[in-house]
Amino acid sequence: MTTITDTALTVRGLDVYYGESLILRDIDMDIPRGAIVAVMGRNGVGKTTLIKTIMGLLRPRRGNILLNGEDITGQAPDLRARAGLSYVPQGREIFPRLTVYENLQIGLEARTDGLASLPEDLIYDLFPVLADMQDRMGGNLSGGQQQQLAIARALVGDPDILILDEPTEGIQPSIILDIENVLIHLKDKGNLTIILVEQYFDFARQIADYFYLMDRGTVALCGSADELSDESIKQYLTF
Repeated sequence: MTTITDTALTVRGLDVYYGESLILRDIDMDIPRGAIVAVMGRNGVGKTTLIKTIMGLLRPRRGNILLNGEDITGQAPDLRARAGLSYVPQGREIFPRLTVYENLQIGLEARTDGLASLPEDLIYDLFPVLADMQDRMGGNLSGGQQQQLAIARALVGDPDILILDEPTEGIQPSIILDIENVLIHLKDKGNLTIILVEQYFDFARQIADYFYLMDRGTVALCGSADELSDESIKQYLTF
């Protein structure tokens, strides 16, 4: 079991606007290294905006983001990827006209160790279904297979932090279980930190070590899985 000893990502006093509309207000987060951290809340509370800001796709009006203790607030998204952040967005965004193998190769662009070939043993051990579909076009995969491909592609980049936005959305239960097992395996294997934006309570409750519950653009409640009751979490998931 991974020991959670320090902080992989720190967010301090983050304010984010769309135009003149305040979307995120005074967000503080400390993401423990080696943990699975669930960011949860109703639709429209700012979860995806937060993740896009962490990835550099949106700029905060105020506040700081630190990765492994270094301020990355002003860094471009590609530099953040090379620094160790990897993002699987809602909707997966695989390349439908590239094969599974070609999609996976794109993940190599984020590596800084010069690796030029896929770590096939790692990827196909985690996602055996992809080994049998290497030559299939991404657009011909099912939604669940595309999600597995998107996660695998992110892992090819050997990230320090893997960010998943709604990974269970529209996916059949058997593949949700496969993804759950992969994420638990990755956490137990090493120091990979996983940030999970999710609305499916049972999935998040099963695997998360820590929770941030958002409401109206702020962090309304946070705590470890042991500290928070089911009821305290669910109050921020239902209308």
